[in-house]
Amino acid sequence: MNCSSCTLANVKEEAEGLIAFWQFFQLVKLRKLGLSDNEIQRLPPEIANFMQLVELDVSRNDIPEIPESISFCKALQIADFSGNPLTRLPESFPELQNLTCLSVNDISLQSLPENIGNLYNLASLELRENLLTYLPDSLTQLRRLEELDLGNNEIYNLPESIGALLHLKDLWLDGNQLSELPQEIGNLKNLLCLDVSENRLERLPEEISGLTSLTDLVISQNLLEMIPDGIGKLKKLSILKVDQNRLTQLPEAVGDCESLTELVLTENRLLTLPKSIGKLKKLNNLNADRNKLVSLPKEIGGCCSLTVFCVRDNRLTRIPAEVSQATELHVLDVAGNRLLHLPLSLTALKLKALWLSDNQSQPLLTFQTDTDHTTGEKILTCVLLPQLPSEPTCQENLPRCGALESLVNDVPDEAWNERAVNRVSAIRFLEDERDEEDNETRTLLRRATPHPGELKNMKKTVENLRNDMNAAKGLDSNKNEVNHAIDRVTTSV
Repeated sequence: MNCSSCTLANVKEEAEGLIAFWQFFQLVKLRKLGLSDNEIQRLPPEIANFMQLVELDVSRNDIPEIPESISFCKALQIADFSGNPLTRLPESFPELQNLTCLSVNDISLQSLPENIGNLYNLASLELRENLLTYLPDSLTQLRRLEELDLGNNEIYNLPESIGALLHLKDLWLDGNQLSELPQEIGNLKNLLCLDVSENRLERLPEEISGLTSLTDLVISQNLLEMIPDGIGKLKKLSILKVDQNRLTQLPEAVGDCESLTELVLTENRLLTLPKSIGKLKKLNNLNADRNKLVSLPKEIGGCCSLTVFCVRDNRLTRIPAEVSQATELHVLDVAGNRLLHLPLSLTALKLKALWLSDNQSQPLLTFQTDTDHTTGEKILTCVLLPQLPSEPTCQENLPRCGALESLVNDVPDEAWNERAVNRVSAIRFLEDERDEEDNETRTLLRRATPHPGELKNMKKTVENLRNDMNAAKGLDSNKNEVNHAIDRVTTSV
């Protein structure tokens, strides 16, 4: 039975409108029940009558608690309670030992039953966007678990016993408070995807080299200053994202990640890239924007599958001619650097976009050939070369000012400053009519995003309001009592 998105106010009331309430719960052979996206405020204990129920979906309702009698639904295999104002699971819940998929996302869950490990057939457990601060020891008894989503909680420590989940394939730990990962995580030989972004990690254990099946590794927005050499043993790694950390260098071992197709290094403190990067023959997307790169290795040309190469907002003064050996390159973004010219060899590439400036109105420009008087080599130049540090003057560019100020002040370059002073011409580009029409329609305004903690507090307030109203509706009281509950919560906000 599928009653999803039917605006049900209460299972009992709706059942009485269709057939008698008692008759609804006499459907003892019911196997699937979908009640998601309604306004159900109570899951009655008579749910226990559905002893042959295999799938239950009551997500995105107003259910404040799950009755203990749920434990009588012994055949239940798939259950989704996400998006309800729940704070706990019933103590009898682990008796549902046929359960294979459990989703309890976004329910303000503060803890798990200590005996949750009794759900030994569980293959998928989703606990995203809750208020969990720790994991019970019994969790590691879920030896058949393949997917574990703990993202956006308040977890500070990952138990060492996490290494016992040998069948785990996907592990999401993003948006927590982790400062380290246990060495035992290297025991997860079947792990395919690991996301530990938006934590407080200062280092990765060398044992991460044991994740030999890993294809996706996301470590964005942490405090990492280095990546262990063991990264090179991840031969199946396809996606590596380490943006927004504190990396000053990459290990040469990264070149041994022979399956790598995407490498994101944005917003770190890198001064150069390792020569071994040229060994990444399958790499097609390399983004190193907003670092402190002063040079690129000529071996970059060895990335024969590279299609998008971004090194915007660095300190590069030249691009190696060997870049042209990356014959699949279609997009090259070098805006916000200190380039004097480009190598003539770039003309051999079939570029669809070459970005030199934020003010550039077209993806490709008209270039002229010239001679480098220092080396005598033929070079490319245009109206945007040599590059100058941009000077944001409007409010919309303010977020970039801090990075620019750091770029100029951290490493003084007298020669560069002298060239900047001597250059008196300014290039401005007029947008064509099509661009102007497009700009007129672009009215999207990004507003400040609340901190996760603020969002959770807002959520608690809404849930308190909802619970007060539900309680008032359950009583034979007058409208004044309901209005009093609303006024009280509104005043507290």
